[in-house]
Amino acid sequence: MRERVAIFIDGSNLYNGMRENLQNTRVNLQELMRQLSNGRRLARCYYYNAPLTDDYDEDLRDGQHRFFESLRRIPYVTVRLGRLHRRHDGSLVEKGIDVAIAVEALSLAYRAAYDCCLLVSGDGDYVELVEAIKRNGQHVECAMFKNQSAGVLVEHADVFRPLDELDWTKILF
Repeated sequence: MRERVAIFIDGSNLYNGMRENLQNTRVNLQELMRQLSNGRRLARCYYYNAPLTDDYDEDLRDGQHRFFESLRRIPYVTVRLGRLHRRHDGSLVEKGIDVAIAVEALSLAYRAAYDCCLLVSGDGDYVELVEAIKRNGQHVECAMFKNQSAGVLVEHADVFRPLDELDWTKILF
């Protein structure tokens, strides 16, 4: 029986990595999922992000909304949205994304809904999540661009999949 993989994408992390490394953020998520699954059976893909706030350009907000809607039409993709919070210094920070990823990945691990958790993020805050999933018996892979991957996360994952090595000619629009 083929290994079942569940993909958990930190959308902002992926977006920023693509913008910095590829100078292009227009992603064909189905092709990205196919390449990341690498012949394994996809249990589900979860995409997490936060909608832009009203103080962003309307065209940007509309484009992001259309992108989220296009993701919802892809089979086996679930979109989960957090929120953006403005700090006192005026900067914006995502709220609810990391916790949502952790809760969903763990709850599915405990129900044995997948054999391998593939976390698309380079955020070192996920180390405890990685360790908890491994203690439950599942494999954990992390995928992100090399220059945006916390060394501590790479060290704790069973496998690190550099996004730099994917065939981006098929993934980008």
